Amino acid sequence: MMHESEVLRGNAPGDPHIREVWVYLPPCYDKSGVSYPTVYCLTGFTGRGKALLNDNAFTPNLAERMDTLIASGKVRPMIVVMPDCFTYYGGSQYINSTATGSYEDYLSGEIVKFVDENLRTLRRNDARSVMGKSSGGYGALIMGLRHSDVFGLICSTAGDAYFELCYIPDFARAFRSIKGDPSAFMQRFWAEERKSPHFHSALNVIGMSACYSAKGSNYDLPFDLETGEIVEEVWQRWLEHDPVRLVEKHVENLKNLKLLFLDAGTKDEYALDIGARVLASRLQAFDIPHIHEEFDDGHGRISYRYNRSLELISERISYS
Repeated sequence: MMHESEVLRGNAPGDPHIREVWVYLPPCYDKSGVSYPTVYCLTGFTGRGKALLNDNAFTPNLAERMDTLIASGKVRPMIVVMPDCFTYYGGSQYINSTATGSYEDYLSGEIVKFVDENLRTLRRNDARSVMGKSSGGYGALIMGLRHSDVFGLICSTAGDAYFELCYIPDFARAFRSIKGDPSAFMQRFWAEERKSPHFHSALNVIGMSACYSAKGSNYDLPFDLETGEIVEEVWQRWLEHDPVRLVEKHVENLKNLKLLFLDAGTKDEYALDIGARVLASRLQAFDIPHIHEEFDDGHGRISYRYNRSLELISERISYS
């Protein structure tokens, strides 16, 4: 489906405001005539919804995964929505930023309304869930923290949390790649057809800066461009977006959720298993019900963990 967004119109980077919204419909959808719960699946940094349907000889895409889970009885029929929140900077973190656009409003407001108006959905928060991994897991957490009236079930796999460990290790590599001029770096990045792996740290830091430390249509980096020293004022602005720090501000929203699931691999290269542990400890301190699990793997190629999220959602989401 194509959706024309009002909140993304005129965004600072000039990204499209008309976007594809990819949707998985369960095999029984056309014949049943009934309404279904929805799962919104959010991609990680540099991803967009269509990528969840990529063909791969060894790993099922999300539609194939759903078909198998439904056929086996492990998951009940659900609609899966795969939005596109990609930006010039690589992603949006699914939050509002003057430097990228109002992606939090886009997802929680416009896209939910659009899906509900065009498909047979159960239009309540207890029948609407959001899941994702990496930055998609972070986006799912943001929806639970601030929009539990829209999304009643949240699953985050290796979602960004405890920023000290998941981001700061990239700063030195980013500093060396940016070479004092982030705008020039972005121009080089987009001009290079082959996206070299050494670009990733710089793109990640610039992308997060555009989300967490926007300054009008531009952004502040968390380190000095001449020396590499961390700029404490900017870093503190980043920390204001850390789910670990946000728990205390949104306790009631989190307690209203039907499901809050966190998991991460114990070999995660961004230490997001530790981030999940710290976040789980904060949730426990405020008596917020949640499920926390770990698995033996790293950060990449862990889409098989979608199965666990989908099974938990299926168990707890409302079908009536």
